[in-house]
Amino acid sequence: MSAEATNPATPGPVVPTVARRKARPRIDLRRLGLAALLGNAARGRLPDAIGHVAEAHRAHYPDADLEPLRRAYVLAESSHRGQMRKSGEPYITHPLAVTLILAELGAETTTLTASLLHDTVEDTEVTLDQVGEEFGAEVRYLVDGVTKLEKVDYGAAAEPETFRKMLVATGSDVRVMSIKLADRLHNMRTLGVMRPEKQARIAKVTRDVLIPLAERLGVQALKTELEDLVFAILHPEEYAHTRELIAENTARADDPLADIADEVRAVLREADIPAEVLIRPRHFVSVHRVSRKRGELRGCDFGRLLVLVNEDADCYAVLGELHTCLTPVVSEFKDFIAVPKFNLYQSLHTAVARPDGQVAEVLIRTHQMHKVAEAGVVALGNPYAQAADAPAADTADDAADGERADPTRPGWLSRLLDWQKAAPDTDTFWSTLREDLAQDREITVFRPDGGTLGLPDGATCVDAAYAQYGEDAHACIGARVNGRLATLSTVLKDGDTVQLLMGQDPASEPSREWLEHAHTPAARIAIQRWLATHPTTAAEELPAPVPSRPVPELQAPAPRTASAMVVDRPEAAVRLAGCCTPVPPDEVTGFAVRGGVVTVHRVECAAVAHMKGTGRPEMAVSWGDSTGCRVTLVAESFGRPHLLADLTEAMAQEGAEIVSATVEPPSQQRVRHTYTVELPDAAHLPALMRAMRNVPGVYDVGRARHQ
Repeated sequence: MSAEATNPATPGPVVPTVARRKARPRIDLRRLGLAALLGNAARGRLPDAIGHVAEAHRAHYPDADLEPLRRAYVLAESSHRGQMRKSGEPYITHPLAVTLILAELGAETTTLTASLLHDTVEDTEVTLDQVGEEFGAEVRYLVDGVTKLEKVDYGAAAEPETFRKMLVATGSDVRVMSIKLADRLHNMRTLGVMRPEKQARIAKVTRDVLIPLAERLGVQALKTELEDLVFAILHPEEYAHTRELIAENTARADDPLADIADEVRAVLREADIPAEVLIRPRHFVSVHRVSRKRGELRGCDFGRLLVLVNEDADCYAVLGELHTCLTPVVSEFKDFIAVPKFNLYQSLHTAVARPDGQVAEVLIRTHQMHKVAEAGVVALGNPYAQAADAPAADTADDAADGERADPTRPGWLSRLLDWQKAAPDTDTFWSTLREDLAQDREITVFRPDGGTLGLPDGATCVDAAYAQYGEDAHACIGARVNGRLATLSTVLKDGDTVQLLMGQDPASEPSREWLEHAHTPAARIAIQRWLATHPTTAAEELPAPVPSRPVPELQAPAPRTASAMVVDRPEAAVRLAGCCTPVPPDEVTGFAVRGGVVTVHRVECAAVAHMKGTGRPEMAVSWGDSTGCRVTLVAESFGRPHLLADLTEAMAQEGAEIVSATVEPPSQQRVRHTYTVELPDAAHLPALMRAMRNVPGVYDVGRARHQ
């Protein structure tokens, strides 16, 4: 859009390519530009200048109506007439080239129509209303989505705010970003006449924003070429070295990948599996990464084998034959068919080894999977095709209100749209966007109700809380991961089940420590906003460490303990063990100690096993008639204000008299309380423990088990 560049002064990347089934002649954009001015554009006849676009489009859509393309070209050519690129070419060559890129990827007619017009509103006298009247609400929406905001109005914020506008539009129609990516690719191809500093600035934005978006939308064909173009500009020396490595490998007489490809073809013919086996050369950035990882490169490192079949089942049949007839490298196997990547990618990945130790990577996929792997969301066509019968006015209203829900919208895009609303500051949005897009892998975690949450790799329970509850997550006090209690700092893995524990106390509030564990922009922005609006509370939110020693003022009256007696020696002195604090109706056993005293332990107490192991004889004991008891309880909780007061109040309401209490210093927001209490009746113990568990922030209460 508003492309100012021309063909590069230096040769661009020479990326090895596989011959297509039906090769098309290379397009001369300069000649195409003249055709735009001089070609036949008679009414009702397809202009010569878009012949290549029509040919590429018909290859994917044989029955496509080309009339909208003809009318869009006529409007674009007449509107841009007289405008020139810095190279001296007619400006119309740019929208033509962008449209051809999309047509080759398989974009449908509406996208191509909008692509031809994508700069008219920005750079000519054509208005959005005119586009809508002539081509309909969908084309209008797409053109509006890719139209830049004016620097006169936004100044330095124009570029980031344009991206914000574009992403919001993409949330309702992913075709907006398809056009933007193709537009950036053509501008990057023709960046050579710009000043080096401007080339570097554009390349950095492409690297930080456009390439990650292309990856997330699955448009690998655009992503890989953009990576190479950025690589050439920002790292010219490494690019030149990589180019030399590729040239040296191309000049080699032997090609181990070709030999393995022939072997694979023979194996599949023998198994009677119809398949096409191709060699996929790595692009420049991929070769550079492999060289940094493996050091000296060998022939098989410069490409991969691609096996294309007709059905999903054939993919697994091919895999079985390769692993049976060749030497597989089992550690390299990945199944992205059963578990597709978050960007729609599906394929089987494996590797086979040659006798000389070289390893060839193999990709196995259907033709349809390959189309989606190359073109991503572009290959999905029109996401609103089923709603084509809806009244045009209704569609226009929905588009204007931004209420159209794109069925292809991925989870990462929904999260991005959510957090950008909370980042009104342009600088915050721009820096956070780059950080968000740098997270290139997504995981899926499950909620107890069967729902799912899509999160970036490395996300924690804090991120899951804000993804599920928004700012209500301020009240989150903990989580269970796969059924086990976990702190909010716990890093989640793909497939985990996460139950978030929400406090009922209105005073619950986020902790500043959460920022250290927040991985997603949504969580960080929400926590930062709360801390900024509660500076005093935030400074005082963490309770002061409580010394881990008995609290003297919590001494109770003389204990009324439950009585036990030795079955065979009723007169023997009996003492309840402090390590497990048995109470009726616990199953108990006894051991004689110094002074003729018998200590009574719960049978599951660790001390019982120890004394048995030393050969000390057990003594049968039973409970007497007294019902009062003393017991030691341990409460595990998440740190929050007023927790100690709430917990002791709940215990008092159950009739418990606290003999002593110990509260350990908080660790990772978790606090351990130990209470020794007197109860008038041992039968009240279950009710006491339930009351303690019901205190917000307390997640477990149990009997003390001293080792």
